[in-house]
Amino acid sequence: MKALSIRQPWAWLIIYGGKDVENRTWHTKLRGRFLVHAAQGMTWDEYRWARSFAELYGCRNLPAFEELQRGGIIGSVELVDSVDTSSSPWYMGEKAFVLRDPQPLPFQPMKGRLGFFDVEIAA
Repeated sequence: MKALSIRQPWAWLIIYGGKDVENRTWHTKLRGRFLVHAAQGMTWDEYRWARSFAELYGCRNLPAFEELQRGGIIGSVELVDSVDTSSSPWYMGEKAFVLRDPQPLPFQPMKGRLGFFDVEIAA
């Protein structure tokens, strides 16, 4: 199955917080379910900025910085489109992957990679 590394807390927001697009600078032809890999890296500045942004859109239950799982698979989501613009409040990039039906999974530690990558776990 394909996976995509996403920095926290954005990965958590996709699975639990209603974030329905993943902002990118590139398009993909991939469609269907992929695994959400929470990247290892996350700074305090990134966390504070994302938390403020999430709170603007009603997500007030973001876990504390030290509680966010990093460096592994946290769930899966369906990729339904790759677009140049979006009306989603989460859209802020050049391009975005449109997401739906997030499903949490038990945390599985794993090293991430750039772009979509193959992993061998059940989703």
